[in-house]
Amino acid sequence: MFACAKKNVWGTVASLALAAMASAPALAQTTVKIGLSSPLSGAQTAHGQDNLAGAKLAVQELNAKPIQVGGKPVRFELVAEDDQADPRQGVQVAQKLVDSGVRFVVGPYNSGVTMPASRVYNDAGAIVATVASNPKITEQGFARLFRVGPSDTQLGANIATYAAKELKLKRVAIIDDRTAYGVGVADEFAREAKAQGLTIVGREYTSDKAIDFTAALTTLKAQNPEAIFFGGYAPQAGPMVRQMKSLGLNAKLLGGDTICSTETAKLAGNELVENNVWCTQGGALLDKATEGKAFIEKYRAANKRDPLTYAVSFYDAVHMIAQAMQKANSTDPAKVAQAISSGSYKGVAGTYAFDAKGNLKSSPVTVFTFRKGEPAPIASF
Repeated sequence: MFACAKKNVWGTVASLALAAMASAPALAQTTVKIGLSSPLSGAQTAHGQDNLAGAKLAVQELNAKPIQVGGKPVRFELVAEDDQADPRQGVQVAQKLVDSGVRFVVGPYNSGVTMPASRVYNDAGAIVATVASNPKITEQGFARLFRVGPSDTQLGANIATYAAKELKLKRVAIIDDRTAYGVGVADEFAREAKAQGLTIVGREYTSDKAIDFTAALTTLKAQNPEAIFFGGYAPQAGPMVRQMKSLGLNAKLLGGDTICSTETAKLAGNELVENNVWCTQGGALLDKATEGKAFIEKYRAANKRDPLTYAVSFYDAVHMIAQAMQKANSTDPAKVAQAISSGSYKGVAGTYAFDAKGNLKSSPVTVFTFRKGEPAPIASF
């Protein structure tokens, strides 16, 4: 009789416990929006979609194995917007993102977009991790803006040094596309080229929408340059190489990170870029490190193509922000920014540690040429 009563009591207790577990709410999670600003349409679509793919891969990984912040699991939501590589559109994108509650942003990709948009993000207290390289971007004094790639100073200066010391060039010309990036990297190239004893025989201008460069190239051909430095992007660099050939302008094409992609070779023709186009790109050589190889494999599996220039930087930037949240034990942008500023993050492309202005303390730069349509590393600085 007693044993039966005891059994009933424990059965009742167990039933109550199960009922309580069933009715208890699941552990609340924190949702964090990660904004992305990049040219997802237009002439620079390939690079914009590449950036998006890198960020998306990072978000998927973080959500597959959620981190905890403040005792709660964090779910990341990627909010991607197309800034069309246009400064006005970039400002509208920035306002749209911050109005929707986004306080963590990867991008913009272009310097010309980042300059005006960064003020909107700053006024909203948002963290921005950008690959935009114009030195003026980090001179604005925005405490939550971080450059996760090399600056024009590093990109332009190193290709000038390589041109003088390794390619043994004497006479160079310059074309820039009048964007903040193009002008910035061309100015840095010109400054270091003069310091290295190179003669700049002419400078011409185009736009980031142009497809015909005959007039500028014809003018420069008369000056017999051994190389032309192009401050601009792959959609213009590829056709420019073809037009140089058709005009009989036997000069190399030099450039920064934005022409260091398979898109340049695709638009120009593999045979025309082989040992004829030289460019600089920041970060470590992905295919030479275990982490880099793993990233390339994951990217290929997800996208059925190889990554271009900055997919890995957008990937690293998302993971860097997540790690900073864990260190700060908070999703408050002020605390997360402090964790980024005072710490470092070992990513795939390198170690992210920043100076007082938000520039990388160390950003290795690699010089590439092309082999079989692919950028091939030659030397690192």
